[in-house]
Amino acid sequence: MAARLLALLLLAAGPALADSCPEQFAGGQPPVLANPRLSADATLLCYRAFAVLHSGLSRTPLYAAERLDRARIEAARRVDRVDAFHEEVRLPATGRADLSDYGGSGYDRGHLAPSGDMPDPASQAESFSLANIVPQNPDLNRTLWAGIESAVRALAVERGELYVVTGPVFEGGNIQALKGRVLVPTRLFKAVYDPRRGEAGVYLARNAADAGWETVSPAQLAALAGIVVFPSLPETARGRAMPLPEPRRDEHAGTHRSRKAEPSFVDWLAAELTRMAKRALREAIRSLF
Repeated sequence: MAARLLALLLLAAGPALADSCPEQFAGGQPPVLANPRLSADATLLCYRAFAVLHSGLSRTPLYAAERLDRARIEAARRVDRVDAFHEEVRLPATGRADLSDYGGSGYDRGHLAPSGDMPDPASQAESFSLANIVPQNPDLNRTLWAGIESAVRALAVERGELYVVTGPVFEGGNIQALKGRVLVPTRLFKAVYDPRRGEAGVYLARNAADAGWETVSPAQLAALAGIVVFPSLPETARGRAMPLPEPRRDEHAGTHRSRKAEPSFVDWLAAELTRMAKRALREAIRSLF
């Protein structure tokens, strides 16, 4: 309970205020939206440890950008996860997702910038903003995608420094929407750039159960999703896909490490009240004897 209250206090302090956050982007240059339809009603939000471009049309992020290094990942491993999903108050109510949009939808609230990348409790609390969340198939979120996130963290430790851009892909003319408001991605990508070696590659997975994954180049991603994730990367390097590590697997079970279902704040509060009521009842019974 103390950890939960700490997270709420950190959220009250608010995200880092900034008009731009070049430290999160390779070469200080944010991704470029090649599809002008995506850029309509888009807002750049800077947080302590990541940046998000949020769309008021899809009511989801279009991408989240992070700079990962060895020290940050080692610090993140010492931070206990505390779920604190919340609406992003810096966005207008009509153009942002609400917690109620996800209730009973059958989709997880999937992070773009993972909570497991966050080097301190304040940054982790910010990662639970719905501005950093997309509707994600539960099987994908808790298995394969969790394995991809883990593999990227391990690669950052190995290489020393990486720039990472994560985002949704919306394909076709019949895209599903939660309660007619929050668009559901058809695929998700995680692009990785190693500035020391000058190479980049992209994980790409369908937003579905039992989804496989493939590696594509930044140029292929631009053609598919309408986003140039690393504008500072030379054109020749954009056309090549660096080898990416396999999603990390549980060494005992031989499967992707499973991510538990993420409880909402309401679920947590109900559990806390139930626990407190049981304790009060036990104390009342003891006082009678």
